Amino acid sequence: GDYSPCPNRKNPIPTPVRRGLPQKGWPGGPGPGPEPRRVSTKIHVSVDGLGNPLRFILTAATARYITQAEELIAGYAGEHVLADQGYDAQEFRQHILELGMMPVIPPRSNRKAPADYDRHLYRERHLVECFINKIKHYRRIFSRFEKLDTRYLGFLHFTAALIWLR
Repeated sequence: GDYSPCPNRKNPIPTPVRRGLPQKGWPGGPGPGPEPRRVSTKIHVSVDGLGNPLRFILTAATARYITQAEELIAGYAGEHVLADQGYDAQEFRQHILELGMMPVIPPRSNRKAPADYDRHLYRERHLVECFINKIKHYRRIFSRFEKLDTRYLGFLHFTAALIWLR
């Protein structure tokens, strides 16, 4: 067959040229080339005092946590709202206080005036992390087989129901 000139002078072995055949790789098929875009999703979750799930919100993986903060706590009443540093915003803290709850959110490291929070109570936030670890036991959740967010969210709710029934 035809051979192309060597692109690499250190390795002078000629490479065959494929004429008239589709290139390997995406979207033509598997092989070398750019990989297909993968669906990446961030799961925002609120849990109760026992670590049982209350609400799920799915966003793109690049979305910031604070964009879903008010929606996660809407309709709930309690004494405290425990959240990660990603939820640290003055507007969100003010919203929590208006709802009659106390924010327990550590300040971000770049804050000019760090807000105080109850470090002892913040340790209970591990319940959210424990719940995330529980849903990772379900292969369909961590593998994300579903292409549609509605189906993925449905399976998240199904998994949450199984965890509630334990």
